[in-house]
Amino acid sequence: MAAALLTTIAGCSGAPTASHRGPSGPGGPSGRSGRSPSAAASPAGPRAFTLLASGDVLPHTEIIQQAADDAGGSGYDFSKMLAGVKPVVSGADLAICHMETVYGADGGPFTGWPTFKSPPQVARALKDAGYAACDTASNHTLDDGSAGIQRTLDAMDAVGLRHTGSARNADEAGKPSLLHVHGATVAHLAYTYGTNDIPLPSGQPWAVNLIDRDRILADAKAARTAGADIVVVSIHWGTEWQDDPNDQQLTLTRELTAGQQEGAPVIDLILGTHAHIPQAYEKVNGTWTVYGMGDQIAGHMFNYTGAEDPRGNWSSIARFTFSPPAQPGQRWTVTKAEFIPQLMDLGPPYRVLDLADAVRQNPNRGDYAQALDHIRSVVLSRGAAAAGLTMAPS
Repeated sequence: MAAALLTTIAGCSGAPTASHRGPSGPGGPSGRSGRSPSAAASPAGPRAFTLLASGDVLPHTEIIQQAADDAGGSGYDFSKMLAGVKPVVSGADLAICHMETVYGADGGPFTGWPTFKSPPQVARALKDAGYAACDTASNHTLDDGSAGIQRTLDAMDAVGLRHTGSARNADEAGKPSLLHVHGATVAHLAYTYGTNDIPLPSGQPWAVNLIDRDRILADAKAARTAGADIVVVSIHWGTEWQDDPNDQQLTLTRELTAGQQEGAPVIDLILGTHAHIPQAYEKVNGTWTVYGMGDQIAGHMFNYTGAEDPRGNWSSIARFTFSPPAQPGQRWTVTKAEFIPQLMDLGPPYRVLDLADAVRQNPNRGDYAQALDHIRSVVLSRGAAAAGLTMAPS
């Protein structure tokens, strides 16, 4: 298992970079506790809800500059970038993002690739777009050590954005992130394959959760014991620029979805990030897995040949409808599975688009149509359509 976990390539580059291999090993229990901003149970009892998730938020230097321009010279405004997908995100009952980078101090300095420090105003824009929670476990979580984690989680707390995957102290790391929506308690856990060879801070083995099959399953079971009806696991994994899931993704998915508690799978949904490009959705052992959603926010992306690769700005949004148990003692189940193609238009200005809607409004944009066709083809490449996955209407 340890050998398999070392196959993933690190980078997140806005420019060509050599391969890096991340360490593998146990990470601490995930997340944080506290009250969720999501809706609690309705007076009528549990009811179906939509859970939405999107890919990597990766502010390169040109993205930071765009946010400064959008703020009109006073701070940083990332909300205009996300305005095109805000209706989709805010329309979900529970929306989850992936914050790949850490935040710098208010006022800067801020940096893009290769060592990221993003403006903390990103958190406000994500909350404004409709996200209730983000996972923060990535190969860039330790780009500014424990101080970067502290600033990032503090900024998220300040705007009411929940988080999981990294922690400021051992107590926080040991508590699952429990989100409440329409009568269901959703546990959100997150892990990364590594941290670009940056060691964990001294005395802080819990700072960021590293992929370990046994730890993930133990955390998921503990979350159910703590009251979770649904367990969602975000995983930063895969081989950058590779359309197909790698051996680690395939093996770990089979092992995690085979994990049982009380005769049922312990994990209800797996959400993948890191590869920079959209990857397939697949139902494995009855559990939906998204191998990779791609980058939601990123600047100009260059693959390992040194060529600018438009796939680095293409992604999918995952949306799953969970319905309450039909009988006491049964589980919540996914009754509808959808994906929404998404594109980061490099403009200028840089803007995230609901791609299907953009294609309809711009019938002469062949690049939009090409992106839509590619995303749809890759997402459905492992039989997801036969399992019930559809492209959602905008």
